Amino acid sequence: MGTSLQTFDLTPLPGISFGAVVRGVELRALDDRTWEALYDAWIEFGLLIFPEQFLTRDEQDAFATRFGDLEFKATPIANIDKDGVIHHAPDDDVVKSIRGNEGWHHDSTYMPIQAKGAVFTAEIIPTEGAATGFSDMRAAYEMLDDATRDRIATLSAHHSLYYSQRRAGYLPSQKNERGGYDRYGYHDLEAPLRPLVKFHPVTGRPNLLIGRHAHDIPGMDPAESEQLLDSLNEQACQQDNTYHHQWEVGDAVVWDNRRLMHQATPFDLSQPRRMWHTRIAGDPETETAVNHR
Repeated sequence: MGTSLQTFDLTPLPGISFGAVVRGVELRALDDRTWEALYDAWIEFGLLIFPEQFLTRDEQDAFATRFGDLEFKATPIANIDKDGVIHHAPDDDVVKSIRGNEGWHHDSTYMPIQAKGAVFTAEIIPTEGAATGFSDMRAAYEMLDDATRDRIATLSAHHSLYYSQRRAGYLPSQKNERGGYDRYGYHDLEAPLRPLVKFHPVTGRPNLLIGRHAHDIPGMDPAESEQLLDSLNEQACQQDNTYHHQWEVGDAVVWDNRRLMHQATPFDLSQPRRMWHTRIAGDPETETAVNHR
């Protein structure tokens, strides 16, 4: 049974520390009272799932803007292009981007300012697979033993899309005239440096800030750094600390990127899939990388 919050019904996801399904609300037509209650629920649960919303791109962006400025407006995350061509070959750059996202990550940690969150909606889905996974980095931090907490308390790591895609074997094939990539996130700035333990700017509670983009802890041998980060990622994303949302057309979700990691999961790439992603910009006061302030 859901818990009535006067303006909508909210049902926490069972058996985990985060996430809730919200019904009885139209995201395209929020009044201020409902919005304030939704925001409070988002801070509490980190992930809100809204079935059967069927938002237009403009409606999706308008909802996302309630949380703050946008890093970018609704953008297709898809293996089908505007001409209807389905990208499925392993060496296709679209496929490489999709497959890279199967690694657990926070959005835009590889940018100077980390994203606050995102709104994600489903337009076209395959017959099976393609769930999106979420994992609670606050609970992950709380599950660490005291020795590990002490070890990582003052450590930081660089974050890079070059690193994560290269390590997974999914760097793009097509380069521009300068020898780089035109795709989002492949910048030539210094790789952002972020602490392994982040304190949430609203709740003040600590959580891990790790994921596939994190690498090269300063002062640590690269192999030791990689081993530590891999161990933290593995411990953080155990089954009892994750939820995988199996999409239905029209679903919308919004998650707190400061607290949760997420991942794509495999599906038959010969089938079309088109999702829409609106990224909410982080607050420069709290989300700017140490070496970009």
